[in-house]
Amino acid sequence: MAADLSQIVKAYDVRGVVPDQWDESLAELFGAAFAQVTDAEAIVVGHDMRPSSPGLSNAFARGAAALGVHVTRIGLCSTDQLYYASGALNLPGAMFTASHNPARYNGIKLCRAGAAPVGQDTGLTQIRELVEKWSQTGGPEPASRPGTVSEADTLKDYAAHLRALVDLTSLRPLKVVVDAGNGMGGHTVPTVLDGLPLSVVPLYFELDGTFPNHEANPLDPANLVDLQKRVREEGADLGLAFDGDADRCFVVDERGEPVSPSAITALVAVRELARNGGRGTVIHNLITSRTVPEVVREHGGTPVRTRVGHSFIKAEMARSGAIFGGEHSAHYYFKDFWNADTGMLAALHVLAALGGQGGPLSRLVAEYDRYSGSGEINSTVADQADRVAAIRAAYGDRDGVTLDELDGLTVSCADWWFNVRPSNTEPLLRLNAEARDEQTMTRIRDEALAIIRA
Repeated sequence: MAADLSQIVKAYDVRGVVPDQWDESLAELFGAAFAQVTDAEAIVVGHDMRPSSPGLSNAFARGAAALGVHVTRIGLCSTDQLYYASGALNLPGAMFTASHNPARYNGIKLCRAGAAPVGQDTGLTQIRELVEKWSQTGGPEPASRPGTVSEADTLKDYAAHLRALVDLTSLRPLKVVVDAGNGMGGHTVPTVLDGLPLSVVPLYFELDGTFPNHEANPLDPANLVDLQKRVREEGADLGLAFDGDADRCFVVDERGEPVSPSAITALVAVRELARNGGRGTVIHNLITSRTVPEVVREHGGTPVRTRVGHSFIKAEMARSGAIFGGEHSAHYYFKDFWNADTGMLAALHVLAALGGQGGPLSRLVAEYDRYSGSGEINSTVADQADRVAAIRAAYGDRDGVTLDELDGLTVSCADWWFNVRPSNTEPLLRLNAEARDEQTMTRIRDEALAIIRA
């Protein structure tokens, strides 16, 4: 087992195939290591609907309790519901989920008290080292007095907290189709939306970690097809799609057309700035649309550009006191949610914005969709650094072009930009391109791809 930890301990979480790469005995050691590294007197633990999740989370709780830590288990929950519990109870937390990965996978997302992230540089490396050591030596020395394990239900309190952060008093009746993808949205959505003037059409609300209908990853357009079709059939005002652990939310308009997460970021940023008197910092990663910083400035805010990834967003949120942050992947972060990400709160903002006026969603978001984007395009390459160097050589001397290396390589001009980033786990380069019009975007995208794939 110890030899395999390099494969399952990622930059931000633990994730691997059960039981091939990890199992309950290893989960127990992770619980003990998490207790020791956080030096906590108490922690909170939750899990998703995967078949292996209850056993793994219970083993983790046993491991922590054996070291004298008091464990509150909140059972079935979304990842942002676990963040709520960590913030409201001011306890470190562990969420057992592999998000949108196939059923045979599982993982752990860890946070310190107040939902502060745990990654390689903030405790995950030490946790891995302890688990590796203990897996060879038979485990840690148990505490003289073991901790307790108790149960709590935080769903209603989580829903009430979210509802308190969005003014829904002017919400007109709306029909909304929600695709939970057999994930945790089927658990949280009914409680969060209960009592609102909404006609909810549920798709795949049955909790099933084998994902019998489609992969619970709305970032892949193939997984939005059922939602788009149902929105059109129902004549619905909009559709919402959640990923497996329901921390991300994707939106489709009344025509069944996907709304870019950048447009949602801009829309929510405007609302959060208005809540804060037209002032505040808004974080966006470097591959969100140029629309986002433009809209933030137009509404009195200060945009701050960061690297891709929740640990960078959360760190910058904390450093700058930002009120909101958004990513192209439909992760949305809120100061009033302990700087953590919650797709459900973003969904409430979309509902409030749409329901507070009379027009369709497509018209509402048109203001926030000013450019043509390529989406993320992956290319398998033999040498990532060589291909990035080739891009740098091709564009470095062009008039009016600037290069920066905040995250991968970003090549910018007045009317277009593109970014190339290497994957940390696969031999891939990820390309995102955007331009003022479709023709320019296509040209720039194809130029960059020709160099990457040469």
